[in-house]
Amino acid sequence: MIYVPFPLPVILLLGLLFALLVILIEMRVLAYAYKKIGVRPRYVFAVMVLSLLGSQVDIPLYSVPARHIVQPPPSWRYSWQSGRAGVTRVRITVVAINVGGALIPMLVSLYLFVRMRMPARMVVGTVVVAIVVHQMAEIVPGAGIVVPMLVPPLVAAGVALLLAYRRAPPLAYVAGSMGTLLGADVMNLSEVGRLGSAVVSIGGAGTFDGVFLTGIIAGLLA
Repeated sequence: MIYVPFPLPVILLLGLLFALLVILIEMRVLAYAYKKIGVRPRYVFAVMVLSLLGSQVDIPLYSVPARHIVQPPPSWRYSWQSGRAGVTRVRITVVAINVGGALIPMLVSLYLFVRMRMPARMVVGTVVVAIVVHQMAEIVPGAGIVVPMLVPPLVAAGVALLLAYRRAPPLAYVAGSMGTLLGADVMNLSEVGRLGSAVVSIGGAGTFDGVFLTGIIAGLLA
């Protein structure tokens, strides 16, 4: 027997207030991170909202022939899988780009690239992160491209501190987000056929977390 000291409506209200508190804390953290990165305060809220809402939007780019779609095994992790993958026959794989996980980070990176005026260091940082991410990326049929979540932001923050100690946060954001996109998604577009997915989204699905959080965490670390 479980004794509940409060009526159900009160518990639901407390749960709603707690969820609202968590959201507010996350929004404040995101706002602080974007300001530290170099996004002007009047643009911060718009960038946050567009990133979060845009994560649910994929824009189709092109399609490639595919013989089948592979459903992910019952459980899988980075560099480890168990169980067998199911197979369903389809005709094509659609390659799309995610608004929140690719387009918004690209626009923010372009804005910082022009505003901060250190193009060479940003390019070098992006290339370093892309190479590291590409080496560690693993293709999981039916699930996508898997990369250890903490590696890209740590590499981006380290490279940014070495290249531009006083202005490391914006460099870390650009190198982390763009390097992850390039290393995990763009450099593996030739492997789309091996993914066995009906839709492959650049910056979408699990990669959205990697790109979005990499930029934010890298900026905060730097």
